[in-house]
Amino acid sequence: MTTSDGASLWEPRNLLPFLLVSVIWGGTWLVIRDQLATVPAQWSITYRFVVAAAGMFLLAAFRGERLVLDRKGQGWALVLGVLQFTLNFTFVYNAERFITSGLVAVMFALLVVPNAVLGRLLLGQAITRAFVTGSCVAAVGVGLLFLQEWRASPATLTEVLLGAGLTVGGILAASFANIAQAMEGAKRQPFLTLLAWSMLWGVGINGAMALVTAGPPTFDPRPSYLLGIVYLGLLGSVVTFPLYYGLVRKVGAGQAAYSSVIVPVVAMILSTLFEGYRWDWLPAAGAVLTLTGMVVALRGRKAAPPPRATPEP
Repeated sequence: MTTSDGASLWEPRNLLPFLLVSVIWGGTWLVIRDQLATVPAQWSITYRFVVAAAGMFLLAAFRGERLVLDRKGQGWALVLGVLQFTLNFTFVYNAERFITSGLVAVMFALLVVPNAVLGRLLLGQAITRAFVTGSCVAAVGVGLLFLQEWRASPATLTEVLLGAGLTVGGILAASFANIAQAMEGAKRQPFLTLLAWSMLWGVGINGAMALVTAGPPTFDPRPSYLLGIVYLGLLGSVVTFPLYYGLVRKVGAGQAAYSSVIVPVVAMILSTLFEGYRWDWLPAAGAVLTLTGMVVALRGRKAAPPPRATPEP
């Protein structure tokens, strides 16, 4: 599989960062689950992006990007801060209160679907029959996985559906953020600086929401909680975004998007090991259908996904 300039995902110089990004993002879902143990979700999100914003500003400075945005640039940063770093993560963190992290990750693999629909409506990108077919197959697979979740989990049907609904909310928020990042006004901004300011806006908004909904800041003294904040903030954001977009430039957005298939595999393995997820023919069939459908859908995309998409939390 090569792009028009001959670059292949399977070359070691490209495969290594691809696998690193996929494994790191696959692990974020389980780490998020641990963040919900004692600290309100909104405060955990705030702490995460304090670390991520600081790291992103340092990376932008190291790369030589200007660190100041004009008024229009701050407007784009605010939009992304609300959509991506507030709404998306608020939905995702709360979804994991009701369903396993692996299932949330599998559902998020369907992010390419609203991306494609919004890209068609707002950016004029084409949607192929193969993409529609693959997406439908993947949706059936997700349905089987949630049927198993309802059957095997102590959670009620209402709780499972609430978890699914919150995940859909996160997917839609992330998708609108993806499209916003693909618009000309956002693309004119220095990329790392735009991300850094967006995260900083997220810190302010999430912190204000946390004060209103959960009261004064609280912190979990467990080492695993602190390490989780560092993992999500630095590895899950500052390290992976530049690697991922480096892949987009080298091998194309289509090949880089195959991380959307690998990430839920990693997440489901970790969910099996650490959350006691139980497999039988129903979830196995659901996982196979979901991942197969995503491969078909991704191979059937004529238009590249938005160049500044944010694939995973």
